[in-house]
Amino acid sequence: MTAPASTAVRPGTPFSVLPLPDGVEPLVLDVPVGPLTALRSVVPDGVERRAVALLVPGFTGSREDHRLLLPLLAERGVEAWTYSQRGQADSAAPRGTGSYRREDFTGDALDVASVVSAAAGIEPGALHLLGHSFGGTVASATVVRAPAPFASLTMLCSGPHGWPGRKDAERDRLLGAAGLVDLWTLDNPALARRLVEDPQALADLDVDARFLRDRSIATSTDNLLGAIDVLADVHDVTPGLAAAGLPVLVAHGVDDAAWPQPWQRAMAERLGARYEVIPDAGHLPNVENPAATADLLADFWSTAGGR
Repeated sequence: MTAPASTAVRPGTPFSVLPLPDGVEPLVLDVPVGPLTALRSVVPDGVERRAVALLVPGFTGSREDHRLLLPLLAERGVEAWTYSQRGQADSAAPRGTGSYRREDFTGDALDVASVVSAAAGIEPGALHLLGHSFGGTVASATVVRAPAPFASLTMLCSGPHGWPGRKDAERDRLLGAAGLVDLWTLDNPALARRLVEDPQALADLDVDARFLRDRSIATSTDNLLGAIDVLADVHDVTPGLAAAGLPVLVAHGVDDAAWPQPWQRAMAERLGARYEVIPDAGHLPNVENPAATADLLADFWSTAGGR
């Protein structure tokens, strides 16, 4: 099945050296902030399309975080899209931390949702929204701001609020580097020096390590600082989600240690939401156990329906 064309969607290219799985198409979405890079997997011929979903990546992440999940979802009847948020990897990156407030991220999510809904040929209220970790704070705030475009919300390894001091160490290191050094380089100083001194060492890096380095270097420091502010916000989004009235799935890996699991479970209980624990996974079930994650999401989205 081929998705309908849209003037706001154009062909893209893979980022860095990371190969994309079969059936995953790189795209560029033209939205008000500028071009945001995206990935899409459409449902194969002979498979009934049961849902269309938009996946939002997390802190230090990008569209590639969901590259393994997208084709598995397509096999299960879900046309799946994901995008790199402003300032992530090769997406548009406006200057200044003032361009990376919660409302900036949610505004982009709404713009992307409009593009995806038009390209997929679905009605308003039929798009399923998922946010992973920091992406969950963006997705939940987007639903509170404007629930009408969405059929459901999935919070994957993401909680109802942040806490003071969260990621202060990362903030201090970035500010200490005056925006001139990225987190990967700060985390790997000896290897970073060797890569500068010996160009062959870069070619010898394995694909995943090279991608993580390249993505970190390309990601805007302003994006990271703005996201840290959002992650430290103690405002509880649960009442707003309850008022939005969408079906909600709260899910995390059994070994997720990045967001308190009791908070995630309590959020689901307060919302009357579906709550699931994904086996053989930690904070990245989309990477660590994509098949089980795809089974769960396809089941939820096929039953949550549209509004």
